[in-house]
Parts: sequence; structure tokens; C-alpha cells
Amino acid sequence: MQIKENSIPYDMNIAVLISGGVDSSVVVHQLCEQGYKPALFYIRIGRDDVDYMDCTAEEDMEICTAVAHKYGLKLELIDLHREYWDKVAVYAIDKIRHGFTPNPDVMCNRLIKFGCFEEKVGKDFDMTATGHYATTHIINGKTWLGTAIDPVKDQTDFLAQITYMQVKKLMFPLGNLMKTEVRQIAANVGLPSAKRKDSQGICFLNNINYNDFVRRFLGEQEGPIVELETGKILGKHKGFWFHTIGQRKGLGLSGGPWFVIQKDIQQNIIYVSHGYDCTKQYGDTFHLKDFHFITENPWQEGEHEITFKIRHTPEFTTGKIVSDGEGYVVKSDQMLQGIAPGQFGVIYDKDRKLVIGSGEIF
Repeated sequence: MQIKENSIPYDMNIAVLISGGVDSSVVVHQLCEQGYKPALFYIRIGRDDVDYMDCTAEEDMEICTAVAHKYGLKLELIDLHREYWDKVAVYAIDKIRHGFTPNPDVMCNRLIKFGCFEEKVGKDFDMTATGHYATTHIINGKTWLGTAIDPVKDQTDFLAQITYMQVKKLMFPLGNLMKTEVRQIAANVGLPSAKRKDSQGICFLNNINYNDFVRRFLGEQEGPIVELETGKILGKHKGFWFHTIGQRKGLGLSGGPWFVIQKDIQQNIIYVSHGYDCTKQYGDTFHLKDFHFITENPWQEGEHEITFKIRHTPEFTTGKIVSDGEGYVVKSDQMLQGIAPGQFGVIYDKDRKLVIGSGEIF
């Protein structure tokens, strides 16, 4: 099996998705240093005309404009807020309403940043570069998504639903850099975003509380918080949709720690446990439906050694995967806390280098 880094010819016509953050700004610098003259695009997905979707687009654009001016490049704003709402925000609200834990950023990457953008603009370019911490590799002539050198900043779990047609056109110039190196490059060359804080949370919720967004669409409905083992009512909550399996903070209970173990969405009941000896809080097996292979299915029949993630974390967990006819079953080598239905289980090869794909936990 021949493996090599994905190299890009110097005559490529490249689009850069720039956000105003330090990562995408350094991508622009790196490409210009290598002799490219990329076109810059800022994707706007938030809205200013409603109070529940806060957006820093004005500040972002000021920084993006300054970066474009510094390198003599063209910058264009691409407004995809309608597409984001129809494809991603509605998906997230629907999952929450039915008691699941969605991952809007995963769907944003597939459907908006590398979906709608490609249809509107990216199709006119040879490659699209982003500030994601990831890599690509050519194996036997096919492109595979790979992990970044910085385990803390690695973002491949957010990219695990992209398609093969998308990954083969993507460039991740930061994949072989540590975050500290990126910050240092930005400071050395005087980028205006050098000291800007990293964005957190769902794309359009930059400065708004997640619960406030959920409350805007699902409201509040008081229900009991019940201790799983005893059935004792410990307190009240404002709606099961504000809570996720494995949650520890924000329950408002004394004598903790308490963990959310189950949700009864019909009766609006949250079940919690201390978790010290609660087998229901931990598990070593979960099922994946609608499994998506990014490049191809590398497995034959039978059980296969893998590494995986069920949430955004630097650590990988080792285990095995096998098809059950309807999807895949993952058997972990260690007990897992907070397996949350609705989240994506992201599957990697056993060496933690390549992303095989992902499926929804159910």
C-alpha cells in the first residue's frame, strides 16, 4: 500500500475559506509564501436581524479585509445563512426535540462549507483550502482524510461526514503544524488575527448561550429530576431538551457529582446518578446507523480493529467494529461514559492516522 502526502501543483487555482480567525489567516499566509495567489471567501451563516442568532460578521470581515489587503488578494462575502438554516439549524432543532444530541458543526461542514459553497463558488476552483486541523493522504491513487499532528486541535471528527468528492478537493495547510506554531507564525508576520481567541460552539452562536437558542424554539416545560437507583425526586428541570446523556454540569443539584443517565421524552423526566457504581452511565458497546465511508469501505467480512471517538476530545479509544446487517456495532476496549444517541461515532484506522467514516449513535 503506497501512502504519500497530498501535494498540490503550483498552477492550481485555489479558493480559501477565511473566517477572520488566526487559523485561516495563517493558511492565506502559507499559500502566498508558497507562490499561490488564492481567492478569499468569507461564508456568512449567521443573521443580524434576529436576536437568537448572534454573529460577529462585521468584525470578521474587517480582519478578512485586512488580510486580503496585506497580500493583495480578492475577498468576497458568500451569504449562506438561508441554506444554513434550512439544512443545519432545522436538523439540530429536530434532533433536540426528539431527545437526541445533534452535532451541527459536522453537518455544517458537509452541507454548507463544502456543499453549498462548492455548488455556488468552489466548482470554479481546482482546490479549496481551509484552516481545519486535518490532513489528506493519497493511498493507491485515492484521497483519504487524515488526522492532524496536533492531537488537541485535530478536527477530523467534525469532518467525518464529508464526501469523497469533497475531500479530494480540500487542502489543510495547518495539518502538520501545532497550534502554538500557527500562533507564532501569525505574530511573526503581523497578521491582525494573531491574538484573536478561537471561536467556540455552534457556527452561528458565537456570543449567544446554547440554551437561549434552544429555548427560543422549544420553550420551557418543567419536569422532575429523578435519581435512577431510588426513584427519588431530587429537583426540577426546564425541559429534557436542555440536557444530554452524560451531562454533569448545569443540573443545579447539591451533593454531586450527578450525571444524566436517561431521558424519558414522553414524560419529560431526567434520570440522574452519582455514577460511582452505576453501570447504566457506562457502556462498552454502541450501534451506528447510516454509516458513511468517506473514501471507501476498507473492511472485509468479520471484526476489525479500530480507534474511535464519540465526542470531540484529543484521546482516541481502541476497539473493534463489526457489521450487524443494519449498521455497525462498536465494541470498546474500555468502558465509556455518556454514550449519547444522535451524536456521531467517528471511526479511524487502528493507527489513528486515517478517518474511515462515521455513523449516528442510536
